[in-house]
Amino acid sequence: MPDFEEIDYSVADGVATVVLDRPSRMNAFTGRMCDELVAACDAVDADDAVRALVVTGRGRAFCAGADLGGGGGTFDDRGREKAARYGEVDGVGRDRGGVVALRFAALQVPVIAAVNGPAVGVGATMTLPMDVRVAGASARFGFVFARRGIVPEAASSWFLPRVVGISRAMEWAMTGRVFGAREALEGGLVTHVVPDEDLLDTAYGLAREVAENTSPVSVAVTRHMLWSMLSAPSPWEAHALDSRAVVELGRDADAAEGVTAFLEKRPPAFPLRRTRDHTDLVPEWPRRPEGL
Repeated sequence: MPDFEEIDYSVADGVATVVLDRPSRMNAFTGRMCDELVAACDAVDADDAVRALVVTGRGRAFCAGADLGGGGGTFDDRGREKAARYGEVDGVGRDRGGVVALRFAALQVPVIAAVNGPAVGVGATMTLPMDVRVAGASARFGFVFARRGIVPEAASSWFLPRVVGISRAMEWAMTGRVFGAREALEGGLVTHVVPDEDLLDTAYGLAREVAENTSPVSVAVTRHMLWSMLSAPSPWEAHALDSRAVVELGRDADAAEGVTAFLEKRPPAFPLRRTRDHTDLVPEWPRRPEGL
């Protein structure tokens, strides 16, 4: 495991936890944090003991956005360093928010954001490819890019309208205003708003529901099926993928165990492992451009 400086990573009872860990800067996002989040995602995917991932922030914020310590030149990056680290897309260095967001998207386990306090800029957009967002009552969100003279990043122009709908996405992105947890719930950005003191218990409860009751292979395949079908041109693409997956998984050991455990009224003990079984059942998602 790498030595992390700007995040904390741990695993217990089948659930991995990533804590954004720059509390003195309200967990503001940096290039190093980007690198460490990617490394943490790699660790999750390599470890069959991990069944779900919870992401939260240390202290009074989830993530206050990009670290603006560079002043007015913070975003004056021609992309040379980013291109050297993560390659180019469409002729320019990849934005680091997108590097992180797409790595979260590609994970084989469900990701639950436990949003404590402000989640602004990349602090909001990095959560969009996570599967469930739970907010503490004090959480605040903001897609503030237009107020900084830039545009939404982290592939959020793809994710945000699919999560909350185009009209709500346009309102939040065009105004750049910061809004509270209740509006986030009403707009579909989060699924639960709970008292701050209950935030992590709620997130871990969801994660344990996955870890204790489901097939790791079924969950990995289902996660990519649902996300990838958001941009399918018709239900026939989903029907074709569903049909293949039902045949492939239906004749394997996890399906037999799931049915037997149900009939015997006992917890299942699924034998398949997501790192080795049916790894090619669903095409890579998000699919990378050629040459990247």
